[in-house]
Amino acid sequence: MTTGRLKDRIALVTGASRGIGRAVAKRFAEEGAHLILTARTQGALEELDDEIRELGGAATLVPTDLTDFAAIDGMGAAVFERFKRLDILVGNAAILGTLSPLGHIDPKTWDQVMAINLTANWRLIRSFDPLLKASSSGRAIFVTSGAAENTAYWGGFAVSKAALETLVKVYAAELAKTPVRANLVDPGPVRTALRASAFPGEDPMTLKAPESVTGVFVDLAEAACARNGEVVRAG
Repeated sequence: MTTGRLKDRIALVTGASRGIGRAVAKRFAEEGAHLILTARTQGALEELDDEIRELGGAATLVPTDLTDFAAIDGMGAAVFERFKRLDILVGNAAILGTLSPLGHIDPKTWDQVMAINLTANWRLIRSFDPLLKASSSGRAIFVTSGAAENTAYWGGFAVSKAALETLVKVYAAELAKTPVRANLVDPGPVRTALRASAFPGEDPMTLKAPESVTGVFVDLAEAACARNGEVVRAG
């Protein structure tokens, strides 16, 4: 453990098996949080769990496809039964979809991007809002992208992230008179599989590592954080 800024706080991280989600999970563990980790791949979650245990941390693994919305409801019920609260929710999972003119996107691809990047995050809010309010200082953090700024040819991904920003800002406004806070992180260009899919010719070593953006997540997850309804850009 390091400074213990998240000591004894319960944190759920989606898309935790790789990239930013994995880096955030490890950093939260170092800061003393108990992790609830979701991703589609159980093997990758188990590898992450081993690394968290080596750091002296603890994690609960929940292999989940976030397009199974009933499973998200089930997670909320299970967390209530075990912990009675949730201190930190990190909505990180996302897919790129197709980079093309909007009129060329296959409807199935569009629906899948919206389901994971937008609707799943709304379902997480719906399921975990009571548990965040049961915490003395619930914190919800969602991952957005600069592509939300009307980026041509980024199709459903750009639209989903713009909609996610509105979703979280509406939620934050509804939380104004509660102890819960909700914000978004724009990590910028980071060395991830999603970035590599979007820019296949890019040298990944010219990009910052996922670990370099975890500090802003810790800042927003702390009980002392007063920010609400903001898009925070990682340095």
